[in-house]
Amino acid sequence: MMIPFFLILPLGNAFVTVLIAKADERLQDLFAIFTTLSLFIIALFTLMSVNAAPNHLLLYRTTGFLPPEGLALVVDGLSVFMLVTVNLVALFVAIYSSGYMKKYTDKWKFYALFFLMLAGINGVLVASDIFNLYVFMEIAAISAYFLVAFGTEADELEASFKYAIMGSVASCFILLGIAFLYAHTSTLNMAGIARAIAASGATRVLQLVSVLFLMGFGLKAALAPFHAWLAYAHSSAPAPVSAMLSGVLIKALGIYAIARIFFSIFGASVQICQILIALGVLSMIIGAVLAFGQTDIKRLFAYSTVSQIGYVVLALGVATPLAFLGALVHIFNHSISKSLLFLTSGSIERLMGTRQIDKISGVIRRAPATGYPALFSALSICGVPPMGGFWAKLIIIFACVQSGHPILALIAALVGVMTLAYYFKPMTCVLFDVGTDASIVMKKACIAINTAMVSLAVVVVIAPFILMPGIRKIFIDGAVAVLMNGTSYANIVFGAIR
Repeated sequence: MMIPFFLILPLGNAFVTVLIAKADERLQDLFAIFTTLSLFIIALFTLMSVNAAPNHLLLYRTTGFLPPEGLALVVDGLSVFMLVTVNLVALFVAIYSSGYMKKYTDKWKFYALFFLMLAGINGVLVASDIFNLYVFMEIAAISAYFLVAFGTEADELEASFKYAIMGSVASCFILLGIAFLYAHTSTLNMAGIARAIAASGATRVLQLVSVLFLMGFGLKAALAPFHAWLAYAHSSAPAPVSAMLSGVLIKALGIYAIARIFFSIFGASVQICQILIALGVLSMIIGAVLAFGQTDIKRLFAYSTVSQIGYVVLALGVATPLAFLGALVHIFNHSISKSLLFLTSGSIERLMGTRQIDKISGVIRRAPATGYPALFSALSICGVPPMGGFWAKLIIIFACVQSGHPILALIAALVGVMTLAYYFKPMTCVLFDVGTDASIVMKKACIAINTAMVSLAVVVVIAPFILMPGIRKIFIDGAVAVLMNGTSYANIVFGAIR
C-alpha cells in the first residue's frame, strides 16, 4: 500500500534537507526533483489501484483500531484525481525552483518549507477524519505564510502578514465548525459523521456548521467576497510559490474540502447548491472586473484565479454529472495553466527585471522558452479552442443549459469573453510588441527554468486529451462518481473496512 508515502516522502525530504543544508546545493536540487518525481509516479500507481479496487477506494489503517474509532488514510476517485494533479504541478515547480531560487540565500530553507506545504496538501487529500484534515491544512497554510515572505522584502512581509491574518480567521471558523460537529455526532471520522447525519437528518447545528465551513473554506479557496488576501499573497511571493498557491493550494485546501464535506458528508442540499452557485457567479464577475486595468502581471494572474475558481464552484453548485465533469476538467486545466503562467512571470521578471506590463515587450522574440509557454497557458485560461480551458468552460456552459439555468450559462459565457478581453491587450504587449526597450540587458537563460516551463507547456497543450474516453474513464470518471454518490461515501468506506 503506497498511500503513506504521500506523507512520508515530503516530510522526510523536509527534514533531510535541513540535515544536508551545508552540502552541495546541487544535491538539494536533485533530492527535491527525485522526491517530487517519485510522488507523481506513486500518484499514477495509486490511480491505477483505485480503478482496479472492487469499490474504487483504498484504505490504509494507521492504528490498531478500525474506523470510525481508529485513524486511517483513504483514497477514492476524487482524492486520487487531486493527488495526480497536485504532484504533477509540484514536480515542475521543483525543477523550476532548482534554477530560480539560486538568487536567494539558504535555498534549503525554501525546500524544507516547500515539502512541508506539499505534505500538508497531500495530507488533506488522504485524511479520513475531519480533524486530521484540519491539521494537515494548517501545516500547508503555515508553510505557505512563510514561503510568501521568503524574500523578506517589505511587500512580501506585508502580503504574508495579510495572508496569515485572513488564513487564521478561516482556520478559526473551520475549527469552531469541527467542534460543533463533533459535539453533534460524537465522531471525527468523515464516514462516521456522514452516517450520523443521515440518521439524525438536517438540524440547526448542521446549518450553523455549514455556514462556518462555507466561510472558512471559502476564505481558503479565495472565493469572493473572501478573496481580499489572494492578490497580495500570490503577486508578492516568489514565482514557484505563486505557482503552488494558485495552481494547487487553494484547490486542495478550499475547493476539495468544500466538495468532500458538502457532497460526501453532509449531502448537498438545494440551499447549499444555491449558495455555491451564488458564490461562484460572484467570484467569476468580481475577479474578472478586478483583473481589468492591472499593471502588474502577477496581480493580473492572481485576480484571474479568483474568476476561474468561480467557474469550478458554479459547476459544483449546478451538481449534475456533466457539471461535475466540467468542474474537474477545469480544476486540472487551471492548475497546470495558471501554475505555468506564474512560472513564466517569474522568468520574465528574472530576465527583464520588472513585472510592470507597460515595461515588458517582445518576450517571444527575446526569450522563446518563456514566451511560448506563456502564450499557450494564457490561451488555455482564456478558453481559446482547442485548448483545455475551452473544453472545460464549454462543458460547464452546456451543464448549466442542460440543468435549466440558461442565465448561468450566459453569465459563464460572458465572463469567458471578459477573460479574453483582460488578457488580450496585456499579453499581446508583453509577448509580441517590439517596444522601445532595446536598452534592457537580458540576463542569461537558465536551463532548469526553461526545462520546467517548456515541459509544463507540453502538458498544457495535450491536456484536452484527458477527455478522450479511455483516459477520462481512468482519470476523471471516478471523481465524478464520488461527487454523484454523495453520502454513500460512508457505506463505501465502511464496506472497504469489512
